[in-house]
Amino acid sequence: MQSDMHMMAPKSAGPADEDGDTAIVTETKPKTKRPPLYKVLLLNDDYTPMEFVVHVLERFFGLNHAQAFEIMLTVHKKGLAVVGVFSHEIAETKVGQVMDFARRHQHPLQCTMEKEE
Repeated sequence: MQSDMHMMAPKSAGPADEDGDTAIVTETKPKTKRPPLYKVLLLNDDYTPMEFVVHVLERFFGLNHAQAFEIMLTVHKKGLAVVGVFSHEIAETKVGQVMDFARRHQHPLQCTMEKEE
């Protein structure tokens, strides 16, 4: 006894064009942009002692004494210096820490941040 079974082509699960061919759908991932970085700046004033500025740089920016002294001199001579470049959240935290610490010690030291270009 012979059976009249016909082989059926498996149905495609993907979209098909008019000829019945299966199309391949590719998804392209959008390139993720790196978040912008922010410079943290210390500003010079005529009242904050140089040693206090050195201490701030060592404590909040992890600099050794020589590095901190060098940046303090730049702040003193040029009026300001970039003390680090960070993500927005970290820059904001550093600025807040420096400002709070300076206020607690009754110094007018100013620390700000600006977007890096």
